[in-house]
Formats: sequence, structure tokens, C-alpha cells
Amino acid sequence: MAELHLYDVLRRPVITEKSSGMMEANNQYVFEVHKDANKPQIRQAVETIFDVKVVKINTLILPAKRGVRGRHEYRRSQEWKKAIVTLAPGDKIEMFEV
Repeated sequence: MAELHLYDVLRRPVITEKSSGMMEANNQYVFEVHKDANKPQIRQAVETIFDVKVVKINTLILPAKRGVRGRHEYRRSQEWKKAIVTLAPGDKIEMFEV
């Protein structure tokens, strides 16, 4: 397995109603990350790119969505990995503040 570059670890921020509530209440931010990224790589990427202190990281792999059309079952997307990053009190990621 090839080593992931720092900017390949984080794919995109996940901005939903639930993740917005997590930002305000718990200082947690949600990212879609590379499927092969581990917690130390995610921590290093977030701390380096956004210049913040990471306290905790939770990761989970979400399954592909399935659909049914007639008698045929299909997948609408591939599975992906999500990281919930908790920052130290007082730290913020400014790009989320809209």
C-alpha cells in the first residue's frame, strides 16, 4: 500500500444538519476521508491543514446505498469512510463558519 499524501487523506467536509449541530454543541467536525487513512494520518492532516489541536477522532465506514427497481437490486454509490474530529476547546475551523 502506498503512503497517502497529507492532502489526499481529507476528501471533503460533510455538512449536514446533524454535523452543524455537532459543530456548535461539541466542537466536532465531520470529514469524508480516504478509505485507507488511519487515525494518526487523519489527525496529522487536520492539525497541519487547519492549524488546530485534535483531541479525539472517531471513524466509521458507511455502506453503499442500495436501491430496487422492479426485480433488480443495485448499488447507487460506493462505501465511504467518515471521520468525526473533536477539537480542543477554543479551536475552530473557519471554513465551516458560514
